[in-house]
This record gives sequence, structure tokens and C-alpha cells, in this order.
Amino acid sequence: MAAVGSGGSTAAAGPGAVSAGALEPGTVSAAHRRLKYISLAVLVVQNASLILSIRYTRTLPGDRFFATTAVVMAEVLKGLTCLLLLFAQKRGNVKHLVLFLHEAVLVQYVDTFKLAVPSLIYTLQNNLQYVAISNLPAATFQVTYQLKILTTALFSVLMLNRSLSRLQWASLLLLFMGVALVQAQQAGGGDPRLLDQNPGVGLAAVVASCLSSGFAGVYFEKILKGSSGSVWLRNLQLGLFGTTLGLVGLWWAEGTAVAHRGFFFGYTPAVWGVVLNQAFGGLLVAVVVKYADNILKGFATSLSIVLSTVASIRLFGFHVDPLFALGAGLVIGAVYLYSLPRSAAKAIASTSTSASGPCTHQQPPGQPPPPQLPSHRGDLSTEPFLPKLLTKVKGS
Repeated sequence: MAAVGSGGSTAAAGPGAVSAGALEPGTVSAAHRRLKYISLAVLVVQNASLILSIRYTRTLPGDRFFATTAVVMAEVLKGLTCLLLLFAQKRGNVKHLVLFLHEAVLVQYVDTFKLAVPSLIYTLQNNLQYVAISNLPAATFQVTYQLKILTTALFSVLMLNRSLSRLQWASLLLLFMGVALVQAQQAGGGDPRLLDQNPGVGLAAVVASCLSSGFAGVYFEKILKGSSGSVWLRNLQLGLFGTTLGLVGLWWAEGTAVAHRGFFFGYTPAVWGVVLNQAFGGLLVAVVVKYADNILKGFATSLSIVLSTVASIRLFGFHVDPLFALGAGLVIGAVYLYSLPRSAAKAIASTSTSASGPCTHQQPPGQPPPPQLPSHRGDLSTEPFLPKLLTKVKGS
């Protein structure tokens, strides 16, 4: 755990990790293949279960818990988890841990305060998710929330000077069209609606959440690339700011009600499950994603949409009409196409071109040969345009 937290080191994995890295392109060990599919299952369950559990707890009759307190508790649990992981990295030496934190958090205070911006945005994003899921069906939210791919791509182009392939731009267009169809279905009243549910508020909340997710994710990625701090240290710093800002938001939005009814008013085992899922889900994904390649990540997102839809039908009486099915299908296809590495996208483009002409691929003079298709063994560097899962630790 400590080795992974310190930047994905294979030291903790033993000789097997070394031999896996030495495999010839196109070959994958049986153990690594199992880990990839375990990672896929974890990603699917975590992506879908958080949305479904929040929707379930926010639509139950009776006392409703304060969402702001749940956000604060998730930040506290995430911070404590990262603190324990750093403690394990220091081999249980309290003195070394204190000196390390003093140097990283207080002495290098400039780097620490850089994280105040994404922490504020992540805290806002987590609160907006509760608002959105309280007002939208789980399946509708899950589909619409994929707009974060669009916002992250745009902020990556603007802030990191990245470029997108034609296939990726086309997939973003498909994504937008799919979300628009799903929202048209929602506006048409194709789903049973609770009396206190406002789809307009839900849509505004999910769009604002996608914008904040895109900006904060790219900003956090920029900070990670420009510093030597481990992922767990950065998340501990985010947790410190997140807890503080979450308490400020709690006081501003629901301070009087929380003071009157209590911080844990309305908490049930299901609510605690939501808090734990939100707290540990992102950290868990950050650990297992190194075993899942880019295409599997796209499959995980697509399968989580399907799982959320099926579960919504059984749990909440959600109705799937042709408009929703078409929109969700476009979103799933867009997510898959966007998650393809550039080399695979170029291969698809060249195949499409050759289908309408001679099947010859002449190399321009003076140009190097095209890169070979990577073996996809889970290297995060193969997905430069996707929202980094390491940045999801504060939001989903």
C-alpha cells in the first residue's frame, strides 16, 4: 500500500511486477490479466454504487440527513486514511512522520496553499452532486455527468496546451448529443417524479459539477506534475482544506439547522455507507487503476451507466424509453471512442480511409514510421486526455 501511494512503485509487488514489465508487447501474464478485470469490476461497482446509494438515501421517506455534514465526514475520513498511509510509509515512526509533514505542509507552505483552489472546487462539487442526485434519477445523472469528459478535455486544451484528435472531437460531439437527448427525455416527463424533485435544479447542479470537476481535475494534475509530493500527501493537504471549507459551507448553508438537530441527524447505516463509499472510493480507484488500461476504463464507465440504469428500473421504477436508450447509447459509444489511445484512433482512421481507396499506406519521405499499438498494461501515461483518476479522489 505504501509503495503504491508513493507513486505506483512496484517494490511492494515483488518479482512478479518486474517480470510483467519485461514482457514482450502483446503478451500479458495471467496474474496481470486477472488484476485488470478485478480493476474493471471495482471501477464499475464504485462508479455505480455511489450514485445509486446517494439517490436511495436522498429519496427515502422520513428524516433526511444534511448533505453538508456528509461531505465534511468524507473529507475527514479521506484525510485520516492518507495520514495512515503516510504513517505506514514512514514504517510507523511518529517522529519521521511529524518532521515530514512539518516540512511538506508548513515549510513548503506555498505548495500547500496552491491546493486551496482545487480543494474549494472539489468541496463545491461534492455538495452539488448531492443536489443533482436529489433532483434527477440515478441513470439520468450518471449519463449527464459524463459531460465532465467534455469539460476536462476543454480545460486540458486551454490550460495544458494539449491537442485532441479528430476522433476525440467527434466523440465529444456525440457525447453532447447523447446528453441532450437524455435531458430531452427527462424534460418530457418520461420518469415518475417525486413531489420535491426539480429537474431544472438537478440539471444546473450537474452542469456546474461537471465544470468544476473539469477545471479542478486539470488544475490538480498540473500541480502533481510540477511537484514531487506523493499522491497521498497531496490528498492529505486537500483533505485539510476540504474539511475546513466544508465546515464553512455547512455553517453558511445549514448551520442553524445542524446546530438545532445535531451534526449526525438522519444518519442511518445506509448514509454511513454513502460516506464511506465517497471517502474511500476515489482512493481505491487511484490504487487499482494502474492495473486497468485505457480501454477498460472506458468499458468501466459504460458498464456503470448500464448498471445504474438497470438498478434504477428495479429500485426506483425508472422507465427507459427509446429517447433515453438512444442518448445513453451515444454517451456510451462516445466514452469508449474517447478513451482509445491516439495510436488506436489513428489505426481506426487509417482503416476507414483505406476502405474507400487502395489499401496502401505510403510513408511520407523523412517521416519516422508510425508507432506500434501499445500493449496497454495499465500505464496512466496512455490516457493523457481522460480525466485523471488520480484527480477523482475528491469527487466522483
